[in-house]
Amino acid sequence: MKTALAGALLLLASQTEACSNIVVSAGASADGAPMVAYAADDGSVFGHLRHFPAATNPAGTMRKVWDWDSGTYLGEIPDAGVRYNVVGNMNEFGLIIGETTFGGLGSLGTQPGAKIDYGSLIWITLSRVKTAREAIALMYELTNKYGYYSTGETFSIADHNEAWVMDFIGKGPGEVGAVYLARKVPDGMITSHANQARTRTWDHSDTVNNLWAPDVITFARRKGLYNGTDADFSFSDTYDPVTFSGARLGEARAWSVLQKVSNDSSFGDRYLNYAQGHNLTNRMPLFVWPKSKLSVNDTMWHMRNHNDGTWFDESSDVGAGAFHMRYRQRPLVWEYGDNKYVNERTIATQQTGWHFVAHSRGATLPKEIASVIWFGVDDTSTSCHFPAYATSTAIPITWALGTGSATEFELRSAFWVFNLVANYAYSRWNPVFGDVQKKIVETESRYATELNSTDAAVIQMLAKGDTQGAIQTVTEFTVSTGDGLVDDWVTFWGALFVKYRDGFITTPGQVKHPEDIPIPDCKEPGYDEAWRRRIVNEAGDKYRVWTNLTDADYLKLKSIK
Repeated sequence: MKTALAGALLLLASQTEACSNIVVSAGASADGAPMVAYAADDGSVFGHLRHFPAATNPAGTMRKVWDWDSGTYLGEIPDAGVRYNVVGNMNEFGLIIGETTFGGLGSLGTQPGAKIDYGSLIWITLSRVKTAREAIALMYELTNKYGYYSTGETFSIADHNEAWVMDFIGKGPGEVGAVYLARKVPDGMITSHANQARTRTWDHSDTVNNLWAPDVITFARRKGLYNGTDADFSFSDTYDPVTFSGARLGEARAWSVLQKVSNDSSFGDRYLNYAQGHNLTNRMPLFVWPKSKLSVNDTMWHMRNHNDGTWFDESSDVGAGAFHMRYRQRPLVWEYGDNKYVNERTIATQQTGWHFVAHSRGATLPKEIASVIWFGVDDTSTSCHFPAYATSTAIPITWALGTGSATEFELRSAFWVFNLVANYAYSRWNPVFGDVQKKIVETESRYATELNSTDAAVIQMLAKGDTQGAIQTVTEFTVSTGDGLVDDWVTFWGALFVKYRDGFITTPGQVKHPEDIPIPDCKEPGYDEAWRRRIVNEAGDKYRVWTNLTDADYLKLKSIK
């Protein structure tokens, strides 16, 4: 492969939304329904559930467009005559679109006058088309007509039957539009991506499983980015050459998923040096065969990955502190002396705004209940999803834009309530995190049961021809479940605060007589063996007791609190 890159073109655009995605084809899904898992990771993002109601617009209706990342007003474009109902990143027909930003070549990072950014592109597309193939075509059409405001993106796109991954980048200043390469996830396989373009070469004779912009190669040649053959052209190597940061802080997240699910037990070791950023030529395959089919619950837990038990595990070094915290203070890259170092970037991360696992079940279920998005806010590892039907005509107020903001605390806001629990867990990770995960399991298991019951009730309504009642039922379920989760999580936060306040582990006191006043039992767990060893090694004899403690000492200790 021959790639001609001028020095200035090697500058990579900044990554504004550092997200992670998992894409599961129908054949790799436990129930035969494709899934997309997504986390929007940006500390400035206020996590909330979006709802764009279905509408019929008169001719001439315009749609205003703002850049999702900056809030910049970009202008307006003609709206569709018919808009489909959209809840989160899923529409009423089961179309799902997620993304991760790879940035790409700095020379292609801006397109003055463009009216569509990647966020608006997602929701405009969801409001207009029903299938993944239609989405790919429309996204290309819209950006070629109105320009593309953003840097490079990898989009995850799925419907009731197919799942796709599409790398997409604008043409830069002096041009209008974008180029792309979309690869269908082979049935029975999965993929993952995280801030690094992953599509490379493809079979140009296979136009069923591969879709691409007509000028994806000729544009690269015209810009002096590539001078090889069509067959050797690689999207990633041309438009987003992999760097140390792209591998270690991006691809390592995809590796963390793929090495867990792959039926190739050697996958993790084989591509470890690539994920570490040591061997950038040892690229991972785009798709893998899983050793077992993935359920919704499996996919949720893969999105809670902290790299535990792998080479990237951060749970035991000094940065983890006494309670084995999985995160580090930002920035990701820091300096000491003449060297630079990294904090590992895991899929689960403290700065997540919102996340979901969307499940497109239309191949076996009626439209009214076929499309479900399990939605959550904040850190994926400390938050709980609730199921929302994409046909719902309303969403819970506690999850909506306007209930609190990124700079305004509101106890009725899901975003802030989940932040309360997460940030409390960060203070004493090991004891608190276990309670949080137990609560997540209990809650999501209950929601799965309630979702199945609602499905069954709606199917009975539809059998009687009560479509209106069916939509009302799924809407009431979505609203009550979401609002109820926020109430439950406020109570849970209070319970955690009581149990773990002031370094104790507090349990209710026992009474021997009905007239006794119960006094809570406040246990002092102290530090684990590893941390006590570290204190002694670093402080020497500073804290050592230089005498044998007597009974009198122990009696005195009872008086010293």
